[in-house]
Amino acid sequence: MLNLIRIELRKMKMGWYVRGVIIANLIILGFMWLVSYIEKAEGTESFQSMDDAFLVIGTFVRAVFIVFGAVLIAKLVISEYKNKTIQVMFTYPISRKKLLAAKLSISGGLTFITILVSNAFVAAAFYMLNSICHVIPGELSADVISQHSVKMAVFAFGAAGTSLVPIFFGMRKHSVSATIISSVVIVMLMSSTSPGLSISSIVYIPLSLAAVGLFFSYMAVRKADWQDA
Repeated sequence: MLNLIRIELRKMKMGWYVRGVIIANLIILGFMWLVSYIEKAEGTESFQSMDDAFLVIGTFVRAVFIVFGAVLIAKLVISEYKNKTIQVMFTYPISRKKLLAAKLSISGGLTFITILVSNAFVAAAFYMLNSICHVIPGELSADVISQHSVKMAVFAFGAAGTSLVPIFFGMRKHSVSATIISSVVIVMLMSSTSPGLSISSIVYIPLSLAAVGLFFSYMAVRKADWQDA
């Protein structure tokens, strides 16, 4: 399995993904800081504390990279089925199930790592900017950092699993557009809010969606041996 993952990673050529991640992080950081700075200049506060800011940063990061995860699935799996290139790989003396499992492991694993690193980077950069300009009141304590780190890891796992849900929609007709559009719809539903309640802050929702994503992935792998490419 590890050898298959290494081979797939070499085939992927990660440059486009790394560039996309860097650009996305800078855009999220810039947007968060711009909103906070403008509202502070107008005499209002967009966030009551850094903890509130970190919550919104985490929501943005997860939303962006769930869609990135769907793009990975579309590139690694759906497009190969659609273009029939996966038929060549199925002629190799390699289990179809292992091959598809390796591809989905790359997608889910990269999404998990990317969300963790991106969340940490954007939060740390935002905190350093705030320590210079003092846009948001209050200081970070060790307890807050510790709690946020645990939440970040749990939500990153939930988001990585959620990013696998679009495999169900994409595999139905081997549609790249259905894969990506379904991820956008999922993100919109997860990011919806109502007065006093943010769905994105309820940990059971992304964990439940992660379970659904893992189930859909399992079913896709299970069908690999008899499903036509």
